[in-house]
Amino acid sequence: MASLSKKPLFNQFIPSLVFFLLIIIILQLVSSSTAYVSSITSPFVYTNGMAKAVEERKEAEALLKWKTSLHIKSQSLLSSWVGSNPCNWVRINCDKSGSITHLNLSTYDLRGTLQNLNFQSFSNLLSLDLSSNSLYGTIPSNISNIFKLSVLDLSNNQFTGFIPSSLGNLSNLNILYLSKNQLFGFIPPSLGNLSNLNILCIAENPLSGFIPQELGMLSSLNYLDLPLNNLTGAIPASLGNLSNLLYLSLFKNQLSSSIPQELGMLSSLSSLSLDSNNLTGTIPASLGNLSNLVTLFLYENQLSGSIPQELGMLSSLSSFDLSSNNLTGVIPTSLGNLMSLTLLSLFMNQLSGFIPSSLGNLTKLANFELFLNQLSGPIHFEVNNLTQLKSLELSDNQLTGHLPEIVCHGRISPKLGEATQLHVLDLSSNHLDGEIPKELDIPQQLGDLKTLERLNLSHNVLSGSIPSTFDQMLSLISIDLSYNQLEGPLPNTKAFREAPIEAFRNNKGLCGNATGLKACSSAISHNHHAKKRNKVMKLILILSGIVFLIFIVVGITLFVCLRKKEIKIKPKEADYQNMFAIWSYDGKMVYENIIDATEDFDDKHCIAVGGYGNVYKVELPTGQVVAVKKLHPLLEDSVVNLKAFTSEIRSLTEIRHRNIVKLHGFCSHSRHLLLVYEFLEGGSLEIILKNDELALDFDWVKRVNVVKGVASALSYMHHNCSYPIIHRDISSKNVLLDSEYEAHVSDFGTARIMSSDTSYWTLFAGTFGYTAPEHAYTMAVSEKCDVYSFGVVTLEVVMGRHPGDLISSFLSPSFASLSYDVLLEDILDQRLAHPTNQVEGKVILVLKIALACLHTNPQSRPTMRQVSQKLSNWKSPFTKPLHMITLRELIDLDNFN
Repeated sequence: MASLSKKPLFNQFIPSLVFFLLIIIILQLVSSSTAYVSSITSPFVYTNGMAKAVEERKEAEALLKWKTSLHIKSQSLLSSWVGSNPCNWVRINCDKSGSITHLNLSTYDLRGTLQNLNFQSFSNLLSLDLSSNSLYGTIPSNISNIFKLSVLDLSNNQFTGFIPSSLGNLSNLNILYLSKNQLFGFIPPSLGNLSNLNILCIAENPLSGFIPQELGMLSSLNYLDLPLNNLTGAIPASLGNLSNLLYLSLFKNQLSSSIPQELGMLSSLSSLSLDSNNLTGTIPASLGNLSNLVTLFLYENQLSGSIPQELGMLSSLSSFDLSSNNLTGVIPTSLGNLMSLTLLSLFMNQLSGFIPSSLGNLTKLANFELFLNQLSGPIHFEVNNLTQLKSLELSDNQLTGHLPEIVCHGRISPKLGEATQLHVLDLSSNHLDGEIPKELDIPQQLGDLKTLERLNLSHNVLSGSIPSTFDQMLSLISIDLSYNQLEGPLPNTKAFREAPIEAFRNNKGLCGNATGLKACSSAISHNHHAKKRNKVMKLILILSGIVFLIFIVVGITLFVCLRKKEIKIKPKEADYQNMFAIWSYDGKMVYENIIDATEDFDDKHCIAVGGYGNVYKVELPTGQVVAVKKLHPLLEDSVVNLKAFTSEIRSLTEIRHRNIVKLHGFCSHSRHLLLVYEFLEGGSLEIILKNDELALDFDWVKRVNVVKGVASALSYMHHNCSYPIIHRDISSKNVLLDSEYEAHVSDFGTARIMSSDTSYWTLFAGTFGYTAPEHAYTMAVSEKCDVYSFGVVTLEVVMGRHPGDLISSFLSPSFASLSYDVLLEDILDQRLAHPTNQVEGKVILVLKIALACLHTNPQSRPTMRQVSQKLSNWKSPFTKPLHMITLRELIDLDNFN
């Protein structure tokens, strides 16, 4: 019974046990399943890490393979490109994942091709800048494999062949620079697919064929730059669809047909340059709708018809040039509404009728050219209002009436003398009569027309005598009074004495001290000589006083020398003083010393070659070493050389500063024009930066002091002279260093002394790459042009090379946004170790100042006084280290604090 009672109990326990075992089995299965899932998923995590490493390795291998294909010297420049992590290499930026986003090798002196660069390896590359190198060969079509590319700059190289049509596949492209290469063939129509493109620059190539009408589909385009090619055919009307276009430049091509009226729809346009083509037909009246236009250049074409009245609505226009066409009809009175004009050039057309009196409203006009037309009547506008004139050229017309007075009397106003900046006055080949107004002489104290250099009044009916006040026109270098009815004595100035007989031919009775003219009789010249008699007497009294003082000084000097024979003086120092004292009295000996020391200017003594002359190292008989600039021979460009010679003398005699080269003296000889300077043994900044060995000795302390020295010199010139002096050619070749690396600004051949703080118009001067954009495009000059050039030189000192496209990239907001992300340490001269401690802060400040000086708006640039003061305080704008700062953080364009 007992056993029977236990069996049912066991039977009851079995189901529970089975259930319990099942639970355990299920749990084990779940556990093993989880372990299995983990075991199959963890390899995927590991694989993603491997993918990243593989990506980096692909990019590194592609760059290293390309590096080995370059020329040996180029490979050495990329010596930092070693290892497998390209994010640590120079000129390369990466994203957080370690993939390359920016490759910038601009101005890196690379030579080679792109054929061995595997573009497919760079799946995340946003910008590729290889500009300003010596790369050659064709542009590979597989460059379009960089699908994310936003910026492509291959400009200023030696690429040949066709522009790949595959570039049209780069749908994310914002910037495309292909200028200054040797590309030929057509512009691919496929570029019209680049709907995000902001800038398209393909200037200075031998491209041919038509401009594709497909470019009219580039709705985001701001800059279209295709000049200096061989493009033919018509300007596509489709370009009128580019509503965001700011800049359109097609000059110096072979474009024909008429200007499309659709260009009048480009409401944002600020610059239109269609000059130097074969364009025909009339000027579209629709261009009057371009209310934002600042520059309109249509010169050197075959345009006909009249000038549309509607162009008078271009209220923002500053430069207006329609010269060298076949335009007819009258000059529209509406042009008098263009109050911002500084340049008005309509010469070499067939314009007729009166000159509108409304042009007297153009008070900012600096350059006014109407010569070689068929204009008639009196000079019918108020010249006296045009006080900013630098050049007035009305020759070869049929103008009549008297020279002088105002509008209603048909004369040139005596108030023309208020045009204090006038350089050129040309009224020749007209039918003007009357006397030359006395107001055109330069007054004794510099005068109102102190800068007048050329005066041409030939082929008129001028009568009477030439005012004696012309004697004071010291800046005058060219004169032409031929074919008039003038009589009496010539002014006794160099310009009149040395003028050819052709300058006075066919007059009534001119006489004086000039080749081919008879001497003046006493009756004619009595008054002239009477006026000079008092001057001669005054001169005699002054000279007598000077001689008396010399006797006193010599006597005292001899007495002191006799009393102090036992005192030894340093012979070399005494020789220097004596030599320059002798030079002051015996210019012939100085000239002969220089000729002997240079062996008649043998090339082996030449240490520098410039635009106006060569510089020689000269050791004088005393042992003193000086630098002598010999201007180029006075042939066809004698006017230019004389101008440079006198400019340099005038400027350097006005200034004395430790950071400005010292002028010891000059020689004006029939064979040569010579300028004698102190010799600076360090040579030019340009030479030092280009020489690797010299650059290594040029450490960061020396570099920031050079920047400070140049700033101090310019601040003195702009703010501490009686009149501001603008150098106009600040560049690394014109900064000389002494043995202690002290900077000295040199070469004042293009300098200008200003009579006011305002800007003015002048012919282009300076060195390309250093010149301010407003001077290059509009010829406007102010102290802010020197400020811009200083910014370029400062960047060059810090980078060790010319900043090149780093500067041009600031012109485009989209390009700049990428350039600004560059780390400061990546743009420093890689030949030097990075600056540390206090010097690091100074370098950061120098960079900030340089970027502020490069602002495209001159008014937003600091003054050189502000710059010099900043560099004297040496207060760093940042507390964090150099390697953590980007250009973006330094650029504060609205605040110089």
